[in-house]
Amino acid sequence: MSAFSKKNLELLSNPLNSNNPITVQVLGICSALAITVQLKPAVVMTLSVMAVLAFANIIISSLRNTIPNRIRIIVQLVVVAALVILVDQVLKAFVFDVSKQLSVFVGLIITNCIIMGRLEAFALGNKPWPAFLDGIGNAAGYGLILIIVAFFREFLGSGSIWGYQVIPEVAYEGGYVNNGMMILPPMALITVGTIIWVQRSKNRDLIENK
Repeated sequence: MSAFSKKNLELLSNPLNSNNPITVQVLGICSALAITVQLKPAVVMTLSVMAVLAFANIIISSLRNTIPNRIRIIVQLVVVAALVILVDQVLKAFVFDVSKQLSVFVGLIITNCIIMGRLEAFALGNKPWPAFLDGIGNAAGYGLILIIVAFFREFLGSGSIWGYQVIPEVAYEGGYVNNGMMILPPMALITVGTIIWVQRSKNRDLIENK
């Protein structure tokens, strides 16, 4: 089978839409609410989860025939925890300001339902290459929602994108006011809910399959 066969490419594309971890599987909601006030932390969290999930999938897939069933969860947690520690140290070394913003949520990647779910549901039953693609695809689907939510929350709540002011000062002088509600956690949930509504209104199969 080709490395980029149709089946393998679906591992990358399906989580972006029809099998999105957040909007379809409703996993990883906590970080979607907590770190999407600004776009930069959301992008860094996306890359962090992608690195952890992709490499964890490879490792667990490579070891799948040697891991005793009774300790498989413990092994998965050890692998994920080791990768999260490495990612956390890299963030502190190269993007310390963002690392401080993300705070404990980097460490909580260890218990992210998406990561443990993909290890259990896919990596344990598939070869390393498909497992790697599955990790990249699901992390990308997770990150896509984070980035969309963070974009609208930062733009409407602070008038900026990536920390740079994009709404001109003249607009404020003319009476424009940032929507302070957008930076509150409930608005993240409402934004995610809006994305779910739009997605399911365009794809009726997601409703029919429930």
